[in-house]
Amino acid sequence: MKIRSAVVSAALVCLSTPLLAQTIPPAVKAAEASIDGEKIRAHVQFLADDLLEGRGPGLRGSEIAAKYIATQFALYGLKPGGDNGTYLQQINFVGMNAIPAKTTFSLVPKKPEGQMSIDLYSIDLKYGDDYTVSNRTLTPVVDIDAPIVFVGYGVDAPEFQWNDYANIDVKGKVILCIVGDPPSTDPAFFGGDALTYYGRWTYKFEQAARKGAIGALIIHRTDLASYGWDVVKNSNTSEKTYLRDDKNPQLEAASWIQLDVAKQIFKSSNLNADAEIEAAGKRGFKAVELPVRLHAHVESVVRPFQSPNVVGILPGANASGKDQAVMYTAHYDHLGFVAGMAGDNIYNGAADNGTGCGMLVELARAWSEAAHHGLTLPHSLIFASVTAEEQGLLGSEYLGQHPPIPAGQISLDMNYDMILPIGVPLQTNVNGAQRTTFYPTVEATAKRFNLAIVPDPKPSAGSYYRSDHFSLSRVGIPAFSIETGNLYEGHDAAWGKTKHEEFTAHDYHNFTDNYRPSWDFAGNAKLDRFGMELGWLAISAPSTIQWNPKDEFEAARKASNGTK
Repeated sequence: MKIRSAVVSAALVCLSTPLLAQTIPPAVKAAEASIDGEKIRAHVQFLADDLLEGRGPGLRGSEIAAKYIATQFALYGLKPGGDNGTYLQQINFVGMNAIPAKTTFSLVPKKPEGQMSIDLYSIDLKYGDDYTVSNRTLTPVVDIDAPIVFVGYGVDAPEFQWNDYANIDVKGKVILCIVGDPPSTDPAFFGGDALTYYGRWTYKFEQAARKGAIGALIIHRTDLASYGWDVVKNSNTSEKTYLRDDKNPQLEAASWIQLDVAKQIFKSSNLNADAEIEAAGKRGFKAVELPVRLHAHVESVVRPFQSPNVVGILPGANASGKDQAVMYTAHYDHLGFVAGMAGDNIYNGAADNGTGCGMLVELARAWSEAAHHGLTLPHSLIFASVTAEEQGLLGSEYLGQHPPIPAGQISLDMNYDMILPIGVPLQTNVNGAQRTTFYPTVEATAKRFNLAIVPDPKPSAGSYYRSDHFSLSRVGIPAFSIETGNLYEGHDAAWGKTKHEEFTAHDYHNFTDNYRPSWDFAGNAKLDRFGMELGWLAISAPSTIQWNPKDEFEAARKASNGTK
């Protein structure tokens, strides 16, 4: 942890004393005790039902889910936090779905001297098996004939004196890059083993567009992406969703390619793929335009639509003044369904994220019960179930840009995403909390809940940048997700690790993520109680929660507070 000022450190010492538990009012403790795993189960069972057709944004099932959650908020007496006195914060989106039969990708190496036709050397790729693509410019058709430029990891990080785009012009071209960060074992250099945002696919596409490229080919490697090609294929061959009013530069072809395809590109350039990828991870790498062009025709179904975030508020005593609200978030969307597919064609998303959504709704009920029994909230509580998380955190991105109260008046966001209902956890992962001044309180509270705080089990996966808390962080709000570790009551850590790995391998973003009557929601209830107690401690804290000095989000926090 970074060095803090004496004033902040003194406040944190006060917050983390053994007397902390005595500051929890009886009404909060009673409401915590009322949190019921079976109520969470009921929400998950409904949200994961085939009736909701996988809760794809802008589709009928997603609308049912949003209205269901809004109805729960209304029953609990939450104040609407959406548009025009409703719980729904409508967002304008455009769905883009490439048409496989009308979309083509070909690699065209420079023809040898004397060769009359390039057709003999053209390498045609198969949609879904070799590549995925989405047209982010939101037009029905785009044609590309452009050279491919290998830009290593596609990173421009001044703080690490690293720029893969140095001395190369990629305007109007297609970049080829590797998923992940440049390799490092130094925590001060690209986070060491922990993935930074520079390693995320979202950054690769954003940066390529900022540099003027018209397309980007991200090389998939399971070890670097932390998931196999099936996850890429399932997540990117169905409809992709974009914010309609996003004014940032966009790519005509945002694409993933298999490693074997990348090897073909390098081979056609008389280069060795392994050697080039290794060189790209070292200082001194220089981007190079390859003697290979991408010929692409991308034809898409374009679907403008709206899909809402669902927002409810319990106002605090300072709601009309200098509020320091706590926000709870969880996304309700999933991947929808595959029309015309035989058999089970619905991505039900029971664990991802029926669980987190059910936990959010149950938290809202418990907090409203405490308020109805006379508890005075010093600051407000905001409950936001967001849409389009699976499409790149878009719902929470919009929420961060259009919060129900100014971002500078939101002290903390706690997020729940994909909490497997497999028993009572004895460990929690609160990755990101350690980057805030609230962490000593999190540590002390976890100890009272018999939860050992464990580090991110796979920091190379960059989990901090893969869920909705990240969108709130980007606008300065201290934010983290509450997750489990591998140790559960009645089992050893190996059992929990196996359960998580089995879900990732077989069910994550797959048709098999269905509700199971055998699931045990007692652990989900425990993490809800943990989050409720943290929420009380945050809204009653004597000092405002901040990011630690020099954290990557500190500047955004200062901007939201109107300070430098």
